[in-house]
Amino acid sequence: MRSGALERQAARGPGVLDPIRSRTPALLLAFNQSRSHRDHNMLMDAMILLVEDDSSIRELTEMGLRAAGFQVATAADGRSALDRFRKDRPEAVILDIMLPELDGLEVCRAIRAESSVPVVMLTARTDTVDIVVGLEAGADDYVTKPFEMPELVARLRAALRRARQLEPTERLTLGSLHIDIAAHAVFQDDEDLGLTPTEFRLLVELARRPTQVFTREMLLERVWGYGYLGDSRLVDVAVQRLRAKIEQDPTHPSLIHTVRGVGYRAGS
Repeated sequence: MRSGALERQAARGPGVLDPIRSRTPALLLAFNQSRSHRDHNMLMDAMILLVEDDSSIRELTEMGLRAAGFQVATAADGRSALDRFRKDRPEAVILDIMLPELDGLEVCRAIRAESSVPVVMLTARTDTVDIVVGLEAGADDYVTKPFEMPELVARLRAALRRARQLEPTERLTLGSLHIDIAAHAVFQDDEDLGLTPTEFRLLVELARRPTQVFTREMLLERVWGYGYLGDSRLVDVAVQRLRAKIEQDPTHPSLIHTVRGVGYRAGS
């Protein structure tokens, strides 16, 4: 490992290098075996943009993604990440927050202004406020360092599945909201509310079944595509951000209600 990478790794604390390196042979075998699964076949060869400034982490993560069947383009800083995104048009982006030139949040906002492709953030931070900032920037999900490749691959596949699941001809209403699936937009009094992809999927899931109570675990599975890997804070933060955009008074919501001790339901 080059000295610069070692210094960055030491500054960040225990990272992904040892877990990935120690499990690489087993991971390669597991990923190759999983290619027979229908889910994997559906998503095989998807182009992924991996943005990570630490060369050792980037190279090992790229190897794991390729072993899982993905095509991979890489970038080491924020500006080159945007150049690669516009050139290669990937189907999903794995984006480190701490980047030179432009940080990951700035890159995510720029990508979201142009595209709704899934973005999975890599972060060494676990505070709820950092999750809020990432989701508000437009990220669909996050993975905390140190991570293991099976978790990252599972979250990436879930994000790709979610991006392909909405029925384009479906139209929904919830109170004064008009939800246009084809346009991937939500309107209130003819104003586009500018929801992020995650906020949009969450609203669609709730609006499709008004009055049904959804547990956080149900929403993790239906909106994010997994349960056992999920952090329930993702649901609470996403609901909080969604309410801020669709409710007249987010402190007294009328469209998305909290069912104490259970979860959430929609209803006007």
